[in-house]
Amino acid sequence: MASTASTRQPPPTATPELSSSSGRSATEARSLKVHSEAERRRRERINGHLATLRRMMPDASQMDKATLLSSVVSQVRHLKRKAAETATQPLTPVPPEANEITVRCYTAGSDDRTTCIRATVSCDDRPGLFTGLAGAFRGLGLRTLRAELASLGGRAHHVFVLCNEDGDVGAGPRALERTVWQALAQVAFPETAFGGTSWSKRQRILDAGCSLMYSLRAEI
Repeated sequence: MASTASTRQPPPTATPELSSSSGRSATEARSLKVHSEAERRRRERINGHLATLRRMMPDASQMDKATLLSSVVSQVRHLKRKAAETATQPLTPVPPEANEITVRCYTAGSDDRTTCIRATVSCDDRPGLFTGLAGAFRGLGLRTLRAELASLGGRAHHVFVLCNEDGDVGAGPRALERTVWQALAQVAFPETAFGGTSWSKRQRILDAGCSLMYSLRAEI
């Protein structure tokens, strides 16, 4: 009896075309997953930012996204305008370290009898300084139109705009300037008259660590 030997066939191997297609499918699946994850994180960030804006804006809890963003843009523009307005306002001058008095006279209007004076005083700060300066102006018959005061770290800076309506102080603008300068110097620098150390200099040593600044502007 003849026997026939059964021959086993090897399993079919994948063709190069099928392997390449499977590789592309796996790569595309991974790319899609990465893209989906990135999109999810992006939406979470956007929603987080929107939630922050809703907390910052008044009555924004019921706003849709478009209305919320429009309100935020309007608010930012408003704040930019306010910042620009603030930047154009004059800053309070910082008192210089050097002692100084300046006096300048000029005529206001067509009437030569009305003389305006701009006087600045930089000196050590002390109690009663402004009162003394104002008293010096009254003693000269000058009317204060405007006063600006600043103090920082024991130093003071004063700016005065004065008016001499009678024209009786001094014989002319230069003489008036000298008279006003001398009156201010007697108040601002009393130590030069007595040869001693003023209270304000001793107080500045005590207050060396202080950084207090105030400003006062008055229209009189």
